[in-house]
Amino acid sequence: MRGHGPRGPHGDGRKVKDMKGTVRRLMSYVAKYRLRLILVMLCIVGNSVASVMSSSFIRTLIDDHIMPLLGVENPAFGGLAIALARMACIYLVGMMCGFVYNRIMVTVSQGVLKTVRDEMFAHMQTLPIRYFDTHSYGEVMSYYTNDTETLRMLISQALPSVFSTVVSMISVFVAMISQSVWLTMFVLLFTVLIVFVTGRVSAQSGKFFMRQQQSIASVNGYIEEMINGQKVVKVFNHEAKTVEEFDRRNEELCQNATSANQFANIMGPINNNLGHIMYVLLAIFGAILSLFAVPNLSLSGFGGTVTLGMIASFLTLSRSFVMPISQVSQQLASVIMALAGAERIFTLMDEPSEQDDGYVTLVNAVRLPDGSVTETEQHTGLWAWKHPHQDGSLTYTELKGDIQLTEVDFGYVPEKTVLHDVSIYAHPGEKIAFVGATGAGKTTITNLINRFYDIADGKIRYDGININKIKKADLRRSLGIVLQDVNLFTGTVMENLRYGNLSATDEECIAAARLAGADSFIRMLPDGYNTVLSGDGSGLSQGQRQLISIARAAVADPPVMILDEATSSIDTRTEAIVQRGMDALMKGRTVFVIAHRLSTVRNSDAIMVLDQGRIIERGNHETLLAQKGTYYRLYTGAFELE
Repeated sequence: MRGHGPRGPHGDGRKVKDMKGTVRRLMSYVAKYRLRLILVMLCIVGNSVASVMSSSFIRTLIDDHIMPLLGVENPAFGGLAIALARMACIYLVGMMCGFVYNRIMVTVSQGVLKTVRDEMFAHMQTLPIRYFDTHSYGEVMSYYTNDTETLRMLISQALPSVFSTVVSMISVFVAMISQSVWLTMFVLLFTVLIVFVTGRVSAQSGKFFMRQQQSIASVNGYIEEMINGQKVVKVFNHEAKTVEEFDRRNEELCQNATSANQFANIMGPINNNLGHIMYVLLAIFGAILSLFAVPNLSLSGFGGTVTLGMIASFLTLSRSFVMPISQVSQQLASVIMALAGAERIFTLMDEPSEQDDGYVTLVNAVRLPDGSVTETEQHTGLWAWKHPHQDGSLTYTELKGDIQLTEVDFGYVPEKTVLHDVSIYAHPGEKIAFVGATGAGKTTITNLINRFYDIADGKIRYDGININKIKKADLRRSLGIVLQDVNLFTGTVMENLRYGNLSATDEECIAAARLAGADSFIRMLPDGYNTVLSGDGSGLSQGQRQLISIARAAVADPPVMILDEATSSIDTRTEAIVQRGMDALMKGRTVFVIAHRLSTVRNSDAIMVLDQGRIIERGNHETLLAQKGTYYRLYTGAFELE
């Protein structure tokens, strides 16, 4: 099942393998907002300085304004009121700075996430089909949801918190040492203990966060797979087994998340309790210094003793010094998880793009009086291959749809060959059919014509040109394909039809639908061609969805058509309607048909019977019946196709 696909580069739960590189690469996205970040840093400095000034002002408030008023019969509160007003202004400035930098960081974080998602999606479009064959859709979706969410938390919360902590601790340290070296030394010694405990605990949790991210991707992939296959699950009474498998994956996620968070979640309480202990011991230590009139030492030297206001101020400052450490310790989980998510995202971005060394392109053409073709800017309905040569000359070859496979070998993995010495000659306008058991290599051949995969040996030529020389986009533009598994996109029926040719008019789309036999049921939809489809066309029957898919291929109007079980989901009566439209659609085109219903391939110019990657019989319907070989036994029902 797809859910059992690879779990990524760190499926064993290792830590981020290149933390410095990941951080450097992540910061390159943040650096694009450097002007806003400078303003954020200034606001954080302002917020931290305001916090320190308000804490330090407590000493002045108590020693210079409150203590002198004690015991006075007619105290004058003017000075106290002015002091309180100054303190309120300091708090107001801090609040404004905090509000501004938080608002800016929301903009920065969302801007970075948008850029990351844009680059991920753009790069994903360049990945080869092989990547999506080996990674579940849920796992890929996890990059866009869970992993980008960890980046949001890092940029909008963790990074400002870390910078704020550094600024705050420097500011508080300067404020403390300017008041009392003795009390500052006591706070520093206790802080070392807190940092040591925090480091040991966070080290235990860090190694589990990568496993947690991988487990989330695994669970998402399995859920996506089961939602898509819900009908099959119910038909085969597979609910219990499905629940069992989900429980196993969910239990793995639970264990990894528990291991990752159990240490991270206790860091806060540990630091808070250590902070409370320090608070009490600092008060006792300060009281002892004050009671025994120990000379105080500050940046200005020895002078005076520790006062009540100094102790009260220091208690507040000590909290401001230790609290950021607690906040950073709680953010460590977000940082580690975000780095794990960032590395997964960058791993996707670093996946090799689909290689395309082609230089032959498809261009609009016009026929010259001598019968040759040349390039034109006008859309004439005639196409040609534009072939540049090393000497700078150009040649134009009319696009006709002549495809030849010569002694082709291929394997999805090097050690296992699935196609052996396959040779096929499809001349313009011919209909070539492939029949054989599942796994015989029918669809693989069409994948090679599209260059979804490249052959290991042999040659594939298109109008006499090696397809390796043709740009993949131009090659695929000349090919129309109708798959057994239909994919419709959210939008109107008309938009889905026009998907194959964005420049097609409404009239051309309607004509294509009429040709495929889809026009009658489309007009019966609530809004006809303007009916909005959603959920992959879930409101339509399988046959109706297939008819729209066939009409979409007709709109593209390619010279070569590939029909991979195109009528397998259509009932016999509808098939007869579609077959007439298909015959009209295939007229003048080279067509490759893969079918299990042998009745649909009787009028083929050539029928290839495949078995285990080899062509064992070839010929038209009458010739193969006369041979009384495998095709004869298949057609007469002597043994089943599968």
